[in-house]
Amino acid sequence: MPRPPNYNFERKERDRIKAAKKAEKQAAKEAKKPSEPAEEPTSDPDQK
Repeated sequence: MPRPPNYNFERKERDRIKAAKKAEKQAAKEAKKPSEPAEEPTSDPDQK
């Protein structure tokens, strides 16, 4: 007798693969974007 389909597992696998692809695209997008200049610490004259 064949095993019944495990729909929950199949759905979770599709979602996992989709999330991995989405994260990969986001990482590529972040790498493509020019880096922002680092903020310089402002010197506060009141601090000692």
